[in-house]
Amino acid sequence: MADIRLIRDRIRSIQNIVKVTRSMEMIATTKMRRAQERGRAGHPYIQEMRKVLAALTGVISIKKQPHPLLQRRPVNKIAIVHITPDRGLCGGLQTNLNRLVGNFISEQSASVVSITVGLKGRDFMKRLGHDIQAEFTQLGDRPSLLDTLPVSSIIIDDYSSGLVDSVYIAYSQFVSTMIQKPVLQQVLPIELVTVSQEQKSPDYKYEPSPEVVLGSVLPRFIEAQVYNFILESIASEQSARMVAMRNATENANELIEDLTLAYNKARQESITKELLDITGGGTTA
Repeated sequence: MADIRLIRDRIRSIQNIVKVTRSMEMIATTKMRRAQERGRAGHPYIQEMRKVLAALTGVISIKKQPHPLLQRRPVNKIAIVHITPDRGLCGGLQTNLNRLVGNFISEQSASVVSITVGLKGRDFMKRLGHDIQAEFTQLGDRPSLLDTLPVSSIIIDDYSSGLVDSVYIAYSQFVSTMIQKPVLQQVLPIELVTVSQEQKSPDYKYEPSPEVVLGSVLPRFIEAQVYNFILESIASEQSARMVAMRNATENANELIEDLTLAYNKARQESITKELLDITGGGTTA
């Protein structure tokens, strides 16, 4: 016969877990919405920067004397910015990201250095014995652009000085509440889009010169991209955690139902046994 007290204690324990997972789900939902709003707010800014850069390609000749962030050279060393959560309990999000980055590194003939943003990515790189150039943790759920500038500065400086020949960023792209896509995107050298004569805008006036404007916009473009990728990763993390906690709550509730049935059955067996003992004792008397 099942131990009634043991079953009752298990039910209470799981009910306490349900309270925690439900609370975590609600918190993750709120944080996800905030991160989504902040990420969407930056999209128009990046799009306008792309338009300005595209228009500049029709004004100046970047082939004669390209900006350091536009220069292409043989790839002997690659830098990868690995953006992951600081905490777990977000399903397979960090596992998918780590697998993507690990496969990418193993396929490269050039040497690869990493810049990790988040504890999970840092721990993964350390387990691989990989060369970590810099690590950033505890940026929080609502980082500002200033908080992410050190990450941008490292890749801009290293590429401009020739320490690395290509820069990639690995992050979780927020597709929907249920879908977070691991993405590995090359950000340096910057790929400028050439516009046709019909697409060129005659309204742009560059002061003091198009070359100076280009040199000022290119670093800001990288900074905006890095910031946006980090916000996307935060939204993906909170979405994945919300779904994981919802699934955990549902599984726990199902387990409580099963245990409740087992508890009721054990109680019924116990009561029946007591009645039989009483009836048997009365008959003997």
